[in-house]
Amino acid sequence: MTTHHLDDQQCHAFWDNSLPPRVHIAPGDTVVFETLEASAGQITPDAASEALATLSFDPIHPLTGPVYVEGAEPGDGLEVEILSIEHKGWGWNAVIPGFGLLADEFSDPYLHHYRMADGVCHFSDTIKIPYEPFCGVMGVALAEAGRFDTIPPRVNGGNIDIRHLTPGARAIFPVLAPGALFSCGDCHSAQGDGEVNGTGIETPMTVTLRFNLRKGANVPELRFFTPAGQKLTVADTGGYYVATAHGPDLYANAQKAIRYIIDYLEAEHGLSRAAAYCLCGAAVDLKISEIVDAPNWIVSAYLPLGILDK
Repeated sequence: MTTHHLDDQQCHAFWDNSLPPRVHIAPGDTVVFETLEASAGQITPDAASEALATLSFDPIHPLTGPVYVEGAEPGDGLEVEILSIEHKGWGWNAVIPGFGLLADEFSDPYLHHYRMADGVCHFSDTIKIPYEPFCGVMGVALAEAGRFDTIPPRVNGGNIDIRHLTPGARAIFPVLAPGALFSCGDCHSAQGDGEVNGTGIETPMTVTLRFNLRKGANVPELRFFTPAGQKLTVADTGGYYVATAHGPDLYANAQKAIRYIIDYLEAEHGLSRAAAYCLCGAAVDLKISEIVDAPNWIVSAYLPLGILDK
């Protein structure tokens, strides 16, 4: 089997099945992808919050690829084994006005930088989030002709932001166009389930993936396996502080639950509301705790206490 390398100098921020592949590979081959962080260089390690005021969404999600897999045809499944994801020392997340779960409540931009070292994402001297990396965007070309933006997830995968696609996991994407034309990027060093502020810890990465085909699998959308014997997160060792919210609207419940966590971080740990909102995006998991007892459902927000100094 062959290992191929793709640099981050020819990125694309869209899906288009007419985009020429950068490499042709055989099933069983490995590809090493160099990926940019989500802003495509608009945010740098020395950027201030003011940089968000001129942030353009046009180059957001710069993807490395496409990869043409020989023999891949519509109706097949493309199996992607995540072998390793390596950071380059720095990442960021932010409050972007007009974006995120609480978009109407945060009108001022706020940028938070992280240093990655020793398996930890350093939010501050007292808050450290375990490094649990994944690609926020992974996907194949769509069947339809034309150019499609990467912001929403789609049948091809795309902007899935699934935090459990860490090394050791195996994902299966539906092949929708000949060769599959796989691309990836938007890597996160960590993220809470829900990515509630609109950003994980956005980080340039080196991503190593192995590709195989499942002929005739006919998977309608993404499926994935997590590795046996590996916990879904290593952030749970200190327990959780959990805020619940009830009501007939799951989206509104999610908003309330995150507000409650922000209140807690502000009152008990001295964070500003903007910093607390960023921490929620990076580390707080939203869960649907109950969806059968009409007319109200429950959403719970889980803050891992192990990331906070005692």
